[in-house]
Amino acid sequence: MNEQFLAVVNPAAGGGRCGKLAGPALEKLRSAGVELEVIETRTPGQATRFVRDAYRAGYRRFIAVGGDGTAYEIVNGLFPGAEGGERPTLGFLPLGTGNSFLRDFTERGVEHATQALLAGRVRPCDVLRLTHTEGVLYYINLLSMGFAADVAAVRDRKFKSLGGLGYLLGVLTCLIRLRRRAFPLRVEGEAEFDRRRCLFLSFNNSKFTGGTMMIAPLADIADGLVEFVRWGPIGRLGLVRNFPRLYDGSHINHPLASRRAVRRVEFQWDAPVDVMVDGEVLTLQCRTLEVLPAALNVMV
Repeated sequence: MNEQFLAVVNPAAGGGRCGKLAGPALEKLRSAGVELEVIETRTPGQATRFVRDAYRAGYRRFIAVGGDGTAYEIVNGLFPGAEGGERPTLGFLPLGTGNSFLRDFTERGVEHATQALLAGRVRPCDVLRLTHTEGVLYYINLLSMGFAADVAAVRDRKFKSLGGLGYLLGVLTCLIRLRRRAFPLRVEGEAEFDRRRCLFLSFNNSKFTGGTMMIAPLADIADGLVEFVRWGPIGRLGLVRNFPRLYDGSHINHPLASRRAVRRVEFQWDAPVDVMVDGEVLTLQCRTLEVLPAALNVMV
C-alpha cells in the first residue's frame, strides 16, 4: 500500500480560486511532513479516472483540493472498487464554492481541514449508492430532486457565469414557474409507493447543501442511515415566507414537511428527471438508493 496522500486538485474550483491557493496550502502540508503526490484535473470526470487507477495501484489516502464536486468525483473513483475491500481515507482542502460536506464539522474551512490532516483525525463515513437506469453512482453529501435540483439546473444552464447572482436568478425563475410534482418512491417497511406531489425530496448523508442551507439538521454521516427529508406542495407565498428556515433547519417542523432515517429507498419513475448529487446536476431515472455503512474514512 502506498502511504502517500494523492492530492487531486481542481484548479477551476471556486471560480479559479483553487488554482491560486492550492500550491501554498499543499506546501504547508509538505513542510509539516505530510507526504504528497499531486495531480491536477482539466476536464469533468478526470478525477474519477485518476483515482480509480490510483486505488488499483495501491493508493488508499486521498485529498480533495477543490469543492464538493471534486470530492464527489474522487468518491466515484474509489467505488465500487473499495466496496468490501480496504477502506480508503479522504481528506479535504476546501477551496471550492460550496464545500457543504465540511460544514457539518466547521466554519473554518481550510484551517480546520489542514489541522485535521496534520493531526491525522479520522472518522468513519457512510457512502450512499444510487442505482439508476444507466449505471451506479456514489455520494457522501446529498441527493435532491424537485425545487433545489431545478434551481441548480437553471443556474448551471443559464446563469452559471454570474456566480452568486446566477443562483438568485435560478431561485426566482423556479419560484415563478413553481413545480410541485410526484417522485414515486417506497422506503423500507412500506408496502405502497408514495405518489404524493411535493416541492422537493432530499436524501442526505450530511446536513448542509449550497454551503449554508441546513436541509437535513438531523443527518449523521456515520449512523448507517440516509436522512430522508420531504417538503410537500407548499405554495409560492408559503415558500417565500418559510425560505429562511432552510438555513437553520427549522423547515422540518413545517406542517407540510417530514423526515425519517432509512436504509433503502426504491424509486418508480417513468422517465429521467434533473437531480442534484453533491452539487452536480444530472438527469437520471433513479431506481434504488442504499447505504454502505462506514465504507470510507474522512479526515475532519
